[in-house]
Amino acid sequence: MTRKQLFDHVCSYFADAMPEVKPELNYSDAFSLLVAVMLSAQCTDKRVNMITPALLKRYPNAHEMSKAEERDVYDLIASCSYPNMKAKHLVEMSKMLCEKFGGEVPGSMEELESIPGVGRKTASVVASVWFGKQVIAVDTHVHRVAARLGLTKDATTPLATQKQLTEGFPHEILGTAHHWLLLHGRYVCIARKPKCDKCGLADVCKNKPKDDLKHLKNR
Repeated sequence: MTRKQLFDHVCSYFADAMPEVKPELNYSDAFSLLVAVMLSAQCTDKRVNMITPALLKRYPNAHEMSKAEERDVYDLIASCSYPNMKAKHLVEMSKMLCEKFGGEVPGSMEELESIPGVGRKTASVVASVWFGKQVIAVDTHVHRVAARLGLTKDATTPLATQKQLTEGFPHEILGTAHHWLLLHGRYVCIARKPKCDKCGLADVCKNKPKDDLKHLKNR
């Protein structure tokens, strides 16, 4: 099977298995999405969805959150991972939005990545989900599934994985492909003891459950 045939096969499978995909994070606008994605680093979407209602009720926009004390934000997000760091980043992010972007979330990758606490993955998710940019975000799930299926080869960094997937998938479905790989990795192709008996792509899987993903921690 050629590389193109592999990508075509994977696209065909997911188009049938997951005809409609969307983020599992709850959000209502660009700001709430950015906040949720920042909180989701090394934290489950379920936990983030439990945290954001009270947080965003108190600080519904960048202007309000920019005036917050880090300790007050910490108290509202204490049940998520790394709450001290995330509280600091949320306040700094809000201040920058107000100072440089009129309180609005910018739409370009370059501008998004200039924001404190926003890395390539977070920027890619926001750019894709809210602004409709065709960019594929890479987290541990996406990296793992892509490697096991052979969609990437010797990709040891998020950027390398993103580049190879961007080259392989049709440009117009990059955002959708992100969710395909993410959800497949979250529920089927899990890190330990993947559910290969429930996977419709087992025939092409390289199945390397011992992949070292430490360098790809969500951020």
